[in-house]
Amino acid sequence: MLEGKAIIVTGAGSGIGRASALAVAAAGAKVMVSDISQVTALETASQIRTAGGIAQIHCGDVSRSGFAEELVQATLAAFERLDGAHNNAGVETPIALITEIEEADFDRSMAVNLKAVWLAMRAQLRHMAKSGSGAIVNTASVGGLTAVPFNAGYSAAKHGVVGLSRTAAVEFAPMGIRVNALCPGLTRSGMTERLIQAAPEMIEAIMPPMKRMANPAEIAGTVVFLLSDQATYLTGQAVTVDGGATAI
Repeated sequence: MLEGKAIIVTGAGSGIGRASALAVAAAGAKVMVSDISQVTALETASQIRTAGGIAQIHCGDVSRSGFAEELVQATLAAFERLDGAHNNAGVETPIALITEIEEADFDRSMAVNLKAVWLAMRAQLRHMAKSGSGAIVNTASVGGLTAVPFNAGYSAAKHGVVGLSRTAAVEFAPMGIRVNALCPGLTRSGMTERLIQAAPEMIEAIMPPMKRMANPAEIAGTVVFLLSDQATYLTGQAVTVDGGATAI
């Protein structure tokens, strides 16, 4: 589905990001694996290569101004093209009543979960606009569509990702570029495991009708579809993969 394409995946060292990078590579794309941890990025790239895929790594902090452009240039240097991106890197925030959230925690969520997505898209769209094609998937969350009690900083940022994605989709549709927000529900990852430890009763309360969390690979399949030519008329959407959570 993605043969010959070059795709950036951020937050690719674990969880949904790693599953996405592996799935994108399995679909035939060359993958620029990016994560804040070089160790985990190398592990992902190694898994891709072992399976017969093509991967390079470029690591750094997505919230740092300038990194997004460096990542685009590294991708062009490695693969001589950029066809798509999965902007997935994110951080969790401490569980707290909205009046008890520390300003530093709120700011960090905004910087990594929201501003970094804008920085990434800005760099990617500038290049894609020149080529007249491209597809971007931004990881939001069902928490970007509904309230998330005791996690306001995360929810606010993810609502912002949905808004950014829709706006970019409208602005760049005439240039042949598609942008969608991916809204996963509860998904097994290191982030979710930490949330389970911090507030197990909260996880139980938000368990979807399917009564289980998603495996990252179940989310990654949707990423491949959204980046592929099977989705050429799909843009500006908040695509929910949540086991039925938002149906009730």
